Amino acid sequence: MPLVIVVAGIVLLLLLIMKLKLNTFVSLIIVSFCVALALGLPLDKVVKSIESGLGGTLGHIALIFGLGAMLGRLIADAGGAQRIAVTLIEKFGERNVQWAVVVASFIIGIALFFEVGLVLLVPIVLTMAKQMKLSPLHLGVPMCAALLATHAFLPPHPGPTVIAGEYGADIGQVLVYGILIAIPAVIIAGPIYNAIAKRIVPSGFAKKADLDTIGSFKAFDLEKTPAFGISVLTAMLPVIMMSAAAVIAVIRSEAGIADNTGFAIIRLVGDASVSMVVSLLFAMWTMGVRRDIPVKDVMASCVSAASNIGMMLLIIGGGGAFKQVLIDGGVGKYVADLFANTNASPLIFAWGVAALLRISLGSATVAAISTAGLVIPMLATHNVNLALVTLATGAGSAICSHVNDAGFWMFKEYFGLSMKETFGTWTVLSTIVSLLGLIGVLVLEGFVG
Repeated sequence: MPLVIVVAGIVLLLLLIMKLKLNTFVSLIIVSFCVALALGLPLDKVVKSIESGLGGTLGHIALIFGLGAMLGRLIADAGGAQRIAVTLIEKFGERNVQWAVVVASFIIGIALFFEVGLVLLVPIVLTMAKQMKLSPLHLGVPMCAALLATHAFLPPHPGPTVIAGEYGADIGQVLVYGILIAIPAVIIAGPIYNAIAKRIVPSGFAKKADLDTIGSFKAFDLEKTPAFGISVLTAMLPVIMMSAAAVIAVIRSEAGIADNTGFAIIRLVGDASVSMVVSLLFAMWTMGVRRDIPVKDVMASCVSAASNIGMMLLIIGGGGAFKQVLIDGGVGKYVADLFANTNASPLIFAWGVAALLRISLGSATVAAISTAGLVIPMLATHNVNLALVTLATGAGSAICSHVNDAGFWMFKEYFGLSMKETFGTWTVLSTIVSLLGLIGVLVLEGFVG
């Protein structure tokens, strides 16, 4: 019965969002109440469970998520993202322009959330395609592969950040392992798959760049943007800080060095929240004060970024409420008991559940958070690296983007594609990233599991 109730809850969620067109957050809260009651949760604990899930989830990620959004907006508003993209494209040359787009999108994708990165990079990609007389998809597929991989695997993006908090995983490890998994996934789903996609949907690659699809966009005079080096450093600083702390922690553990104040300071500086605070202050200087931009304008960018993620935070909180209801209602324990005497891998289970929810619900973030409610009790009976479980969940939540996902429609409209062409490029691309993510997690398990 618990699993039947979960399935019924997901069906209800689909009906509320897709048929009745209710807001995702409102739908999640309604379904959380219905599922809690159906699971027999005591009436006086229903509201507490929902509040606990919502508050617990947001309490961990609100700071990282909010500061990450502000950091990305400062880099974008200062023209740093455009400087990174254009400089790399010029350095790589026309022959290797795909690889330039991959590298630029990967760097920018770390700092900017998927939708923001897409909106920012599409005008640059379409303009370059027109100038070089290339198909927009020739550059668009590698760009989106990089943006999707960073979105699925790397903090401070909402999915991996939230899941790491729910599982209690070390976010520095998630970042390091995520980079190791994301790089091959981007290469294969981007430039390599691009050559295959040209044969699957040749009509999509025959289309020319149409700048009308992007409407008006803010173009910067390159000479007035921050230098390439400082732009890259600003975007990568949180990655550098968290990765360095994670690597040092592994070295200390393997070498058997006793803990001391120095290592405690390194852990503090490498903490995700502290790294984001330091990185944001650094960005305020490099992208603002250092370039004689008034502090009030810098703050205006931060305020704009914060206001734009308000609904996303509520949706994440709603997903956390649904997750907590599944745990408090005993669904997670029921699933854990089903697999207690089997050799089923929590990594494959987490990936599979997230994949099913992603295909059903469309939202990668909601799919990932909801998966945690089923996986967390199972972790108590299995000895597994929590960072890898986080990445397996993220990989599953990236699979098979289709008509119930906003990213599908953004890709379709920006590149002027038909439904068939979008399925043959974007949907397959997202599935490749997901499958390679699972493979990468299973390979890493042999070394660090």
